[in-house]
Amino acid sequence: MTGLSLLAIVLRKELADALRDRRTLIVVLISSVLLGPLVLVALSGLIATLEAQAEKREVVVSGIEHAPALRNFIERQSYVVTPAPADYEAKLRAQKLGDPVLLVPPGFEAALLRGEQPALAIVSDTGNKAAEAGAGRVQRLLAAYARERGALSLALRGVSPQLLEPMQVEERDLASAQGRAAQLTGMLPFFVIMAVVYGALNAALDTTAGERERGSLEPLLANPAPRWALVGGKWGAVFALAMLIAVLCCLSFLPAQWLLRSDTLQAMFQFGWVEAMLFIALLLPLAAALSALLMAVAIRCKTFKEAQANSTVVVLAASLLPLMTLFNQTGEAWWHAWVPGLAQFTLMTRVLKGEALAMQPVAVSLAVCTVLTVVSVVFVARHLRAAAVR
Repeated sequence: MTGLSLLAIVLRKELADALRDRRTLIVVLISSVLLGPLVLVALSGLIATLEAQAEKREVVVSGIEHAPALRNFIERQSYVVTPAPADYEAKLRAQKLGDPVLLVPPGFEAALLRGEQPALAIVSDTGNKAAEAGAGRVQRLLAAYARERGALSLALRGVSPQLLEPMQVEERDLASAQGRAAQLTGMLPFFVIMAVVYGALNAALDTTAGERERGSLEPLLANPAPRWALVGGKWGAVFALAMLIAVLCCLSFLPAQWLLRSDTLQAMFQFGWVEAMLFIALLLPLAAALSALLMAVAIRCKTFKEAQANSTVVVLAASLLPLMTLFNQTGEAWWHAWVPGLAQFTLMTRVLKGEALAMQPVAVSLAVCTVLTVVSVVFVARHLRAAAVR
């Protein structure tokens, strides 16, 4: 038999062993494939709730009888004035009241007529997210009332209100709809990368330290097969399983879009087959490198438990590297493309924003992952026989 035939036999054997452990496979599928879409749907529900709260046409006021002109203005804006309950502070703390409370002090209207500046208070609770979201709506409403009142006062004195606003300021957002959506959905590449890690983790540990602990590695090495065929078959099985989990994770975001509750997020978040295929293409070299690296870590361990403890370093690095983009407010750096995991996270974020992928960072990340894969596979091949006889 040729070396390629032996490699194919080892590959089939390792895939069968990995797929035979259905409980572990189901746990990996649930935690890696479904977690991202569930978080996306939960995020859309939160955004939909905050949007509904912000658009709510109701103002909860305490002491509105002291400001009839303010009540008239609020009702002219098609808002409904609702009296605040007596125990509004306790209800806000207990999150039983989902609206901020506007406090109008006694003598508010008389103070305005005298030319004074009476103070209004908006009572909320930072722990009450619904009430905190509605506070901005009440502030904008009061700001509009203040502008109207100031304009009327100037008009009565024969002064043009335009003197207070000598210029107009317009805001222009250069970000596309996908770019704005990426501010909310930027954690999707993180879930995809972690799906690759956990998809390769159990298989990589089981095919090395697990077989050594069970005593099945020695009979395998007793076969007249070259070490590169054995290592290539084992690595190919781990890589195939990692990519299977990654593909399922990427494709799971397609039906997840149908469940988005926020119309705004659903309109901005455009994740179709093109984006899914780009995600998968970017993950291929990373999955190959992580599979080989986890095998290299586990081949030096005597037991499966020891391999699990040592592999936490790789898992921790893969989970923390993408967070560097959150702390780096100056944008992408040139060295991001040279760090596996971080490079893929940056490139997938570009895909979410609808930006074109530059060839240089893609080529650099591919080269780095290829070198890491080759070095790790060679390391495993050299230590495979020694690990079996220790």
